[in-house]
Amino acid sequence: MQRNGFPMPDTSRRPLRTVVLSSLLGTTVEWYDFFLYSTAAGLVFGDLFFPTGNDTVGTILSFATFAVGFLARPIGGLLFGHIGDRIGRRRTLAVTMSVMGGSTTLIGLLPTYQQIGIWAPVLLLILRVAQGVALGGEWAGAVLLSVEHGPRGREGRYGSYPQIGLALGLALGTGVFALLSNVLSDDAFLSYGWRVAFLVSLLLVVLGITVRLKVDETPAFRQIEQRQSASRVPLARLLRAPETRRHTVLGMLARWGEGAAFNTWGVFAISYATSTLDLPRTPVLLAVTFAALLMAVLIPLSGSLVDRQGARRMYMVGMTLFGLSVFPAFWLFHSTGIWGFAAAIALTLGVVHASFYGAQGTLFASLFPAEVRYTGMSVVYQLSGVYASGITPLLMTTFLALGHGAPWIACGYLAATAVVSVWAASRIRPSDVYFASGTADRPARPTATRSAVAVK
Repeated sequence: MQRNGFPMPDTSRRPLRTVVLSSLLGTTVEWYDFFLYSTAAGLVFGDLFFPTGNDTVGTILSFATFAVGFLARPIGGLLFGHIGDRIGRRRTLAVTMSVMGGSTTLIGLLPTYQQIGIWAPVLLLILRVAQGVALGGEWAGAVLLSVEHGPRGREGRYGSYPQIGLALGLALGTGVFALLSNVLSDDAFLSYGWRVAFLVSLLLVVLGITVRLKVDETPAFRQIEQRQSASRVPLARLLRAPETRRHTVLGMLARWGEGAAFNTWGVFAISYATSTLDLPRTPVLLAVTFAALLMAVLIPLSGSLVDRQGARRMYMVGMTLFGLSVFPAFWLFHSTGIWGFAAAIALTLGVVHASFYGAQGTLFASLFPAEVRYTGMSVVYQLSGVYASGITPLLMTTFLALGHGAPWIACGYLAATAVVSVWAASRIRPSDVYFASGTADRPARPTATRSAVAVK
């Protein structure tokens, strides 16, 4: 379909279903692979790859390699963002999934420290870097594959579909670990059980690539090709324009609270509950799995509300709820056992996180024109991930040590990130964008029909 000589999205149900499935399946597989590592870092990697004789030190070293993956993500974001803005979203995403699947499978085959000595943590670190590079190029491309194919007036809902992959990836990762730890003895789980979860990735990657290659390139990028307006160096163009520079900084600050929130409730809380609170491992994993599934159900609802209320407003409301929920959540952790932990995780991860995460993809996509959109979104999401996400488990462990086990310093930090994110989101001024058109400067339509990214 064309309008004014340019390709427009095919809004028939079957192609759009394939687009949604491709985007969702891709992010699910990528996040499953990435969070397998975080779960294993909290449960088994300290003993297998960093045997220091001190559980706390081993956990810190294990989480340090977890953080390295986030340090690698900006590299992947810049690399694949450049490629995605130059040659297209579709082909770039096939490469990112292949790299992620290969590195995750190799982690499942990696010998332990006891078997090959220092080479075990070194190789683990290298493979973690490869995971980070792959994921660095995935998120922005998956969101763009969805929103740039989607119909006008439903940008929020289509922008939320790839976000479900985060929740499903976490649910699959923790769920598989919970199943394996429940059916296997501790010795069997440490010996080979954890490897099964990593090797499953190979099958998921093959399925994901097969579906992804069935999707056409997005109409927005095809218009760029027809206009021959692709940037030779998208990053240079991104940083040269004052408006895109401003939105890059504000987007990174707006994401601080989201990154800190997810990596507290979805990553650190598992280790905290099993090690510090001495809660049983399997119920803890099941509680996080349930919360992640609840989040997956609620994210599309958040996306639908974005189409009515606006992405910025939804993001600010959700981030405010996060800041208000921090202290009650840790109180529940400490006072009511496994049921209190389950309730707190369901509220914070399942409900509150879904409220702003469902709006995030559409909000960040609205910050940049199509020619630098992949690069801009990757820089915002992945560069902020270094301080917003990657070091969060390490910071939480350190804050607890400084507080002699009391969580109040950690709570104060999390609340502060929420305040910064709300302030930054309030300063964002996204234009009314029809993503499939490849333009970012259309005038806003009347309020009753304004798109999801309009300022509200």
